[in-house]
This record gives sequence, structure tokens and C-alpha cells, in this order.
Amino acid sequence: MSEQPAAAPREIFDKDLLAACISCGFCLPACPTYSITKLENSSPRGRITLMRALQEGRLDEDDPTLQEQAGLCLGCRACETVCPAGVKYGELLEQWRDHQWRGRHTPVLAGGLRAGVRITPALIAGGMVRLAARQTGAADPTRPHVMLGCLERSLYPKVSKAVVRLIPEADVPSGQGCCGALHAHNGNSVEAARMAAALGDAMPGTIVSTSGGCAAYLDHQLGHGRVQELSQFLAARWEADPSSMPPLRTITSRGRTARVGLKDSCQLRNGMGVTAQPRALIAKVADYIELPSAGTCCGGAGTYSMLQPEMSQKVLSPTLEQARDLDLDYLVSLNVVCHRQLVAGVKRARLRVKVIHLAELLELAL
Repeated sequence: MSEQPAAAPREIFDKDLLAACISCGFCLPACPTYSITKLENSSPRGRITLMRALQEGRLDEDDPTLQEQAGLCLGCRACETVCPAGVKYGELLEQWRDHQWRGRHTPVLAGGLRAGVRITPALIAGGMVRLAARQTGAADPTRPHVMLGCLERSLYPKVSKAVVRLIPEADVPSGQGCCGALHAHNGNSVEAARMAAALGDAMPGTIVSTSGGCAAYLDHQLGHGRVQELSQFLAARWEADPSSMPPLRTITSRGRTARVGLKDSCQLRNGMGVTAQPRALIAKVADYIELPSAGTCCGGAGTYSMLQPEMSQKVLSPTLEQARDLDLDYLVSLNVVCHRQLVAGVKRARLRVKVIHLAELLELAL
């Protein structure tokens, strides 16, 4: 019997992005899922090999390994920071999920969330019911704009209110929808780009984001500098104009200066290179304690903790152990999904440490 001919090549990935990988393996130790599984398919190099097989027609589009590994990747982009060839793995992952998470192959939860955050009136109503920062009307191009996260405004409404206290000259433009990051990371990058453009048009000038993932996505879509994560904005502003920094007291806990750790936002750290600013701000008001795992993924990763709960908890486990061993009073988050992941993990492990957003920590020091 003659062999079946290979399928025709497909146009799924940007050829130049795919060709950039030289399969050197530098990415392996940086990858959280490979560190846990020790399986080549669960590494960036292995996943790019799968992408090439899909592109070249050597793997069927419905091959279960493709679906499994497209979902098992955290999308943390830690591999990009150690890649000598400069592979833009995050963009490849978006293209992969655009293809894999289509039609009946779309994870139900991812599809449901994509549909939910399209409904801007529902996002606005959620923020109003939960008493997030009060919206101030049309954006004033001369003022920095506080971005209300599509989920953060309902889940953690105190964050935006703290930002308004820290940046009193900022406005909170009305009618804000989703920035598109959730769509980009969950199989619909085309609609994501449209949502990002619409948000950028509605808020001309500087946009201040309290979510590292949203900031990194908008930084890529709207152009570098248009969007600043909160720690970026405050650190630059207070350095340029020390009189703009409000008086800050030292935060105490249990009769001592509070011991505060930080969990980086992967997209903020690996996508935008923002690491020093949040640490410097924490050190102004508390004893900053560096967790050995501060720069690694928490396992939240957008919808990951809901789609891959077992792996998600394994990725988070070292951070919880370190927070206990270092006797932290507070663990600071820089992203809404990270915040949710850390809160759930701390509760599950019955730790004494309190998870707090950077904005809320600084507000405590006012």
C-alpha cells in the first residue's frame, strides 16, 4: 500500500517568526511547564516544532497534541528573555491559538469570557454596582487616564479608587470597554486588535493601567509609551517632580516595619521589561523582601487557572512556600489575574500573608 501524501502546507504562522527559532534549547530551563513535566513537547522549542509540523502539513489540524500543548502553555514569555535568536514566542502563541481555538475546538470557558467582555454596558454596570472609581465623562487629552480593567472593576473595585487618590489629576473616562488582551491570549487576536484600537481612540494621551497584562498588550498595539503600568507612571512622575509625591508613612505590621514581597506580572516583566519600578515603590513604604520565584509565573495566566487548574497550582506552589518561609506580611500583585490566583492560593494554603495590589499598598501609606 502506498503512503498517503502529506497535506498541503498551511498559512497559519508568520514564516519569519517561525523560522527565527534555531532550536538551541536555551528556553527549556526558563519554561515553567517544561520544568515540571520535563517533556520536550511542553517546552517552547517543542511547541515551535509542533507549529512547524502543523504549518508544513506533517500533523493533522485536529491532532490532540496540538490542542493539548496550545492550551498547556502559560504564555508567560519567559522564553523570550533568554532566547539568543530573539524569537517572538508570544506572537506565535497568539497565532497558534487563533487557529486551534476555533469552532468546536474553542474551550467553552475561553469562548464564554470572550463573549462576556464584549458587552461594555455590563462591564460598566458591574463597576458601578461594586463602587469602583467614579467615571468622569469624556477623556481629557491633557490629563492621564485611569484605565478600568474589564474584570478588575468588578472583582477588586478598591484598586481603581486607590489609583485616583495616588494620581489626583487623573480622569476616569466613561464608557470604557475591554482592551482586547483577553481575546488576544484566547484565540481571537483580530477582534483583540480592534478592541485595543477603539480604547486607544477613546482615551487620547497617556493611559495608566493597573494590570500588567493589559499594559503590555496595549503597549504593543498602541505604540510604546502610550500606556504606562501604574508603577511606571508613579516612579517616573515622582522622580521628575518630587513635589507631586504625597507624604508617605512606613507601613507596620505586628509591631515592626511590614515585610512585603512582590509577584511580577509576566507580561509586564517579560513583555515590557518593567521590574525595578514596583520594587522601588514598595521599598519607600516597607521592607521589601525578594522572593526567589518573584520573576516566574504564578500560574494565573489569563484563563489558565480555570482551563488548566492542576498545572496552575503546581506552578504557584513555590511562591506560596516562599511566602510562608519568609514570614511576609503582604504579597503585592500587579495584575488582576495574578491577584485572583494569589488570593486563592493563599486561602487554600491557609497562609497569614495578605495579598494586596500595589495601588492599595501605597494607599495604606498615605
